[in-house]
Amino acid sequence: MISLKREREDDLDDDDNEDGVAAKVVRGRVVEDRRSRHCPYLDTINRSVLDFDFEKLCSISLSHINVYACLICGKYFQGRGLKSHAYTHSVQFTHHVFLNLHTLKFYCLPDNYEIIDSSLEDITYVLKPTFTKQHIAGLDKQGKLYRAYDGTTYLPGIVGLNNIKANDYANVVLQAFSNVPPLRNYFLEEENYRGIRRPPGDIMFLLVQRFGELMRKLWNPRNFKAHVSPHEMLQAVVLCSKKNFQITKQGDAVDFMTWFLNALHGALGGTKKKPSIITKAFQGSMRIFSKKLPHPDLLPEEKEALLVTEEYQEQMSESTFLFLTLDLPTAPLYKDEKEQLIIPQVPLFNILGKFNGSTEKEYKTYKENFLKRFQLTKLPPYLVFCIKRFTKNNFFVEKNPTIVNFPITNVDLREYLTEEAQATEKNTTYDLVANVVHDGKPTEGAYRIHVLHHGTGKWYEMQDLQVTDILPQMITLSEAYIQIWKRQESDDTNNHTGV
Repeated sequence: MISLKREREDDLDDDDNEDGVAAKVVRGRVVEDRRSRHCPYLDTINRSVLDFDFEKLCSISLSHINVYACLICGKYFQGRGLKSHAYTHSVQFTHHVFLNLHTLKFYCLPDNYEIIDSSLEDITYVLKPTFTKQHIAGLDKQGKLYRAYDGTTYLPGIVGLNNIKANDYANVVLQAFSNVPPLRNYFLEEENYRGIRRPPGDIMFLLVQRFGELMRKLWNPRNFKAHVSPHEMLQAVVLCSKKNFQITKQGDAVDFMTWFLNALHGALGGTKKKPSIITKAFQGSMRIFSKKLPHPDLLPEEKEALLVTEEYQEQMSESTFLFLTLDLPTAPLYKDEKEQLIIPQVPLFNILGKFNGSTEKEYKTYKENFLKRFQLTKLPPYLVFCIKRFTKNNFFVEKNPTIVNFPITNVDLREYLTEEAQATEKNTTYDLVANVVHDGKPTEGAYRIHVLHHGTGKWYEMQDLQVTDILPQMITLSEAYIQIWKRQESDDTNNHTGV
């Protein structure tokens, strides 16, 4: 009888629990509890209310320990002993089927026996999707639409992310990275990073775990709904960034991307010398030629005297990069005859000229001025451009609305490489795979993203939960802020729609 079974504390782990098991030992033989395979309450499960995207906390005690989901109302409760919140809920509301969110075992309460039924596998898969190597290898080779439990159809990977309040700046970066195949494939298989050891008390690995969980949800072909909430991922971001990035306050997508890439690289055990999946996908290298300039207030003869000293000679250094910052020309202040501000346009290759090895640009620091020029020495498999739209000064942030004209495919960067690199780099042609756009005012505004679905070759626009297909010609009309370009392989056929 249940009443004679010993009570357990709410925070007891199921692995240690002798109650509610699916089998009992009788006279030395293991006998399965006959109720385990014949639970009469399975038809009361309401899949439409199940949402495993949120933090696994008891809705009453707010504890993380031993949390169960009620499969009838979707709420989370702690424990299943006689005095536990889950047990009380089952008696009070006659909700009987619960899932342990850690062990993925199902239980019937208050009778307290484990339920074994293959019809529940879809629920555990939504909670914890898994991907085989074969499944991952085929993700970019087909464009099959899947039907979610709520009836909506969707393409895995082309899935809206919920904007909880003001986190669209992070959503677009997460969606962009989820469509970079080597990064996605690495995080879809938990075995790739499960064994990485971190120092005691290190919280940064939480970022890796949550990003992996989010990738698997975004690419899950058996979702209950055609969108995902990044709630747990963003909570890890708030914690690991020490609240520099918030869910409730608009942030900058480039700032977030910079921090996120470096944080993931470090959490995966990467260093300057030791690579990670981040550096393997995105890291290139360049030469920086830097020349110190005399102070502008000096007399001409004083400047000439300084320019011949060693301190003012050009210095060359090598540096790695995870993305390239492209500077926009200053936007004109004049208006046209209809009193409308003219929105200028600039070709992508004009702003790429920064890296041709001859274009010089002045950089000012608090004390000194430098003249710098750049030339690329190694191109990564995936090249990230950040188009510098925002200028911050002491009083406010200004946004440059200049439209960058760019082709969708076949951007050849060979001319920006050093002569040595040109001889060794086989493929220097890139195709666009993701385009992050900022609309509106500098400190407010909203973000959206265009992504290429590799399986269909079609482009999609995602803004929070909204997903629509888009013509490639329309992408170039937007105020692009971050772009991810994929290097063509030698056997690539350019079958993507271009302009």
